[in-house]
Amino acid sequence: MCTGKCSRCIGVTLYPLAVISIICNIILFFPGWETSYAKDGYITEEVKYMGGLVGGGLMVLVPALYIHVTGQQGCCANRCGMFLSIAFAAVGVAGALYSFIVAMLGLINGPYCRVLLLWTTPFKDRENSYLNNRDLWGLCTAPKNVVEFNIGLFAILLVTSSLQLVLCCTQMINGLFGCLCGTLTYS
Repeated sequence: MCTGKCSRCIGVTLYPLAVISIICNIILFFPGWETSYAKDGYITEEVKYMGGLVGGGLMVLVPALYIHVTGQQGCCANRCGMFLSIAFAAVGVAGALYSFIVAMLGLINGPYCRVLLLWTTPFKDRENSYLNNRDLWGLCTAPKNVVEFNIGLFAILLVTSSLQLVLCCTQMINGLFGCLCGTLTYS
């Protein structure tokens, strides 16, 4: 496969991953599908870091646009365009890493929820993980099903950011080949 076609494939694949990251991060602002928790500030700390919106979203979407255009025939399908795609892919790597780290912390620390009458992060700094002990999930009384809500969305962010990381690293290698060898565009 030529480097131009590879760039197009990577760019097109990054689009839905960036959109999924943005949507997941926005949904995380509304635990239990209610706006009142966000309005009152009762949301998980890692959600406020906006790893999916900024990291896996915007910091991957902008490079995806350039990487996709780099693969098109014409002015951008040249050695200089491929060289610049390396820099854009590096920005994508940074965004994907940020999203991955925030999602991992969100899973490790658990949700911010009400335990009896107190709002806290009950699973943070525990010796045993809450992820494999469903009995602990009942500690959170509000928002309803917040543990499942956070686990599901942070896990999706973890997977999408991992895929983004692999694709952006692949584009960095592809861009290097395209810069050194040309785009090798065949009809």
